[in-house]
Amino acid sequence: MTPRIDECKVVGLPQVLRDDQGNLTALEGGSEQLGFDPARVFFLYDIPGGAARGGHAHHRCEQLIVCVMGAFRVAVDDGDYRRIVTLDRAYYGLYVPPLIWTELHDFSSGAVCLVVASQPYDEDDYIRDYDTFASVADRRLMRTA
Repeated sequence: MTPRIDECKVVGLPQVLRDDQGNLTALEGGSEQLGFDPARVFFLYDIPGGAARGGHAHHRCEQLIVCVMGAFRVAVDDGDYRRIVTLDRAYYGLYVPPLIWTELHDFSSGAVCLVVASQPYDEDDYIRDYDTFASVADRRLMRTA
């Protein structure tokens, strides 16, 4: 069985306009860019040095995580495998499917993170305890085996 973490992929985002006046990248719902229709967009910024964000998984929500300024690292974990991805370009995003534990850390000064989510905010969709997540991930593997 292929590790579920392999579904987390860095995807290139289109640079629609590139000239000496700057660059423009656009994301459109319903397109192959995202693979899902966005229902929520939010930003993380002014993150203090040494702070981490995330530390949870989602039951249903898919996400695209983009570093629009600066740099940071994203740890993705499927319960069996863990991988670290560095995001430092506005024209790349990290696709994260449901049931992947995600942690963001090592934010550079002035870093801005954009998250495009497939679901509106729903506290019941969050798994905030790693042991609970691991248990849910194990049950998912048993159902697909």
